[in-house]
Amino acid sequence: MSWLDQDLLSFCTFSQLRFNSFHFKFGRFCMTLALTAVIVGLIFLVWSADKFIEGAAVTAKYFGMSPLLIGMVIVGFGTSAPEMVVSALASLQGNPGIALGNAYGSNISNIALILGVTALLSPIAVNSQVLRKEMPVLLAVTALAAIQLADGHLSRWDAIVLMIVFVVLMGWSIYQGMQGSPDAMGVDMQQEVDNYAMPLNKAIFWLITGIVVLVVSSRILVWGAVDIATALGVSDLIIGLTIIAVGTSLPELASSLMAVKKGEHDIALGNVIGSNLFNTLTVVGIAGLISPTNVPPEILSRDIAVMAGLTVILFIFAYGFRGPGRINRIEGALLLTAFVAYTSYLVSMVILPQ
Repeated sequence: MSWLDQDLLSFCTFSQLRFNSFHFKFGRFCMTLALTAVIVGLIFLVWSADKFIEGAAVTAKYFGMSPLLIGMVIVGFGTSAPEMVVSALASLQGNPGIALGNAYGSNISNIALILGVTALLSPIAVNSQVLRKEMPVLLAVTALAAIQLADGHLSRWDAIVLMIVFVVLMGWSIYQGMQGSPDAMGVDMQQEVDNYAMPLNKAIFWLITGIVVLVVSSRILVWGAVDIATALGVSDLIIGLTIIAVGTSLPELASSLMAVKKGEHDIALGNVIGSNLFNTLTVVGIAGLISPTNVPPEILSRDIAVMAGLTVILFIFAYGFRGPGRINRIEGALLLTAFVAYTSYLVSMVILPQ
């Protein structure tokens, strides 16, 4: 080999090393940027949902809506707004895995993580008759989700059925809430809405700002999540089940902890039941209406199975067959352990792909 050939070989090797180094640094920069987008998106998502709820509640009060109705409809929609907007945008962008993972992963987080942590800090007593009526409904809705996905496809007709069931349940809940004197949960909801106080123009400002920031932060979050999934070589479903699901459940965690701190245990459990109903019916329903999709078999065999199992356990803990139900610290620890085990399994699939 001549000296010229050796110089050319050395130059090519050096250039390749420089290119590989640049490629590695650029990839690391892109991953850092994606992680930053997810964190920033989640922070503003939670903040904007809170501002949206506050602005919408005050605006509704000015137009004569009853506090109980505001609590059941506006606050209920508001706490699930992050999941709904993220799933809608993910479906529009062709990432249905994020939409489904967000819905079912949030349900798992709500029961296992939020109620687990809450019960560990303060055992949850269940006194509301409304909750005892809603627990069987949550079981039935979970069964409906499993039946719909058994054929491996979420169609528009499936989505329409989910939305119809949601409208019927919402109408039934409003009718029940408006009949006679409200129970303890209804009183708590009215007190919570009465705490919102601001001028109408400020309420409308926060209502509009909340919606705008909610949409923008959701787009940032979905972009970051898709980039992370691509970089790690995993499905967007896994990202939806973990990072996004836990992040969009933060409003429920905050409100449940605050409710238990005030001794309003029914609000803590009601937040979880209501959120899970919203997620299973409206979040999945919106995603299916926008983009019908084939469903990976692991969603049914793994994720919905875990969600259904946790729902049954919650029913046993909270229903109270011999008097008022109660989720004690031991049961809270069991729920939290289940969440850690499930999440660890999902993470292991990223670290050690099959």
